[in-house]
Amino acid sequence: MLTRPAIPRDVELRSRAHFVDRLRETKLPNLTGDRKSSDVSQFLPGNDLAVREKNYWLETAAIPRADPSRGLPESVDVAVIGSGVTGLSAARALAKRRVNVAVLEAKTFGWGASSRNGGMVLTGMKLAVPKLISRYGRERVQRMYAASLASIDCVEQIVSEENIECDFSRCGHIEVACKQAHFHAYAESAALIEKEFNHKLRIVPKAALREEIGSDIYYGGLVDELSAGLNPARYVAGLATAAARAGAAMFDHTPVTSVETAGHDAHRFRVQTSKGSLTVREVLLATGAYTTDATPTLRKKIIPIGSYIIATEVLGERLARQLSPKNRMIYDSKHFLYYYRLTPDRRILFGGRAAFFPEGENTVRESAEILRRGMIDVFPELLGVKIEFVWGGTLDFAFDVMPHTGRIDGMHYAVGYAGHGVAIGTYLGTKIAGIICGEPNDIPFDGIPFPTPPIGLRSGHTWALPLAGAYYKFLDWVR
Repeated sequence: MLTRPAIPRDVELRSRAHFVDRLRETKLPNLTGDRKSSDVSQFLPGNDLAVREKNYWLETAAIPRADPSRGLPESVDVAVIGSGVTGLSAARALAKRRVNVAVLEAKTFGWGASSRNGGMVLTGMKLAVPKLISRYGRERVQRMYAASLASIDCVEQIVSEENIECDFSRCGHIEVACKQAHFHAYAESAALIEKEFNHKLRIVPKAALREEIGSDIYYGGLVDELSAGLNPARYVAGLATAAARAGAAMFDHTPVTSVETAGHDAHRFRVQTSKGSLTVREVLLATGAYTTDATPTLRKKIIPIGSYIIATEVLGERLARQLSPKNRMIYDSKHFLYYYRLTPDRRILFGGRAAFFPEGENTVRESAEILRRGMIDVFPELLGVKIEFVWGGTLDFAFDVMPHTGRIDGMHYAVGYAGHGVAIGTYLGTKIAGIICGEPNDIPFDGIPFPTPPIGLRSGHTWALPLAGAYYKFLDWVR
């Protein structure tokens, strides 16, 4: 049984307004000082009081907790390792089919990217359609794109069926063009997507862009009305509650230390945890960027990339609507992109790949200032607005920037969402649960080549990530 802690009554940090003359004149401080990593006020001009490293979403949600007195069962049918949206959606679907399933989470439910992201429920994939078709063929890519559209419906259906109060809204998204050439490419992209996938996008010229976003720095936009937004911490909390209600055995603070083959009988894996071991028939690895050496073969396939977010103080209604008239999910056309949105209580949430390294002592602190500068570039009106939250997380990328599912060392897995995990992660978790229960495997990402990245990019060996970041910054400059 899960317990739900009380939600804090006031998620706002009270501090006096403080304006700065010129943000551009502020030098980035020395990152080698001995100030504690959670105190980022030195990097945020405009803040009188210390801004603590804190996830805004988690301040609005109550993440359920497992009963600490409950012991591990000796055996279950399925062990789900990881409790992000993939693991929890799979556990929910399995439990509803009367499968004996246990969720094993190293920290708190939804602790990783599932509760730290921007809350964007997006259609599409990271790679351009022509590249996808040349790589995988037209028929498979049509199935991939259909899955990306179905994933939005999957999230909406679960939210509705489980009555998850997570501010889900079909607000649509807009990609904004950072260069004229990017905008010119939108026409070809929209025409190809309509032709191949029967899905219509809308091009917004620069002259009409103010109807979508209160900024003049972009050259136009591309709108997809099907995408949505939500509160990711409330969503993952709702998924955990739903999985437990359906009958899944839930264990937080239970890191898995190894998975071994137990034999050729029905229970063929032995999963060792900090609280003991259990034997299981099937294993689903749903650990994403936080995959450990407990499953080393999968870990070698993953590139962990940091993503960082700041959130402002609450804005006035007029200013909020000026900046985002239609409350879209917004991201730009760069490789080293920014993404941003309004929260339900009218804060600007502004995120990006400010540093390629996974989150750590220096990367969150440095990223806070980089993101603030980027936010002011987009919205100069926010020059004197306080930053009240800053946090980071780590995304799981594959070397080919594609989602991947299948079996590895006999275990099911789903990884490589590259920032689209809220939607496709939920969908794939649900689909894998069906496969475990004997349904046909129609996942279009299953069985595609899954390249192993060079050692300097792999999880646990990321010394080459700054070089990759520099490469993508160079592409943004020349293209």
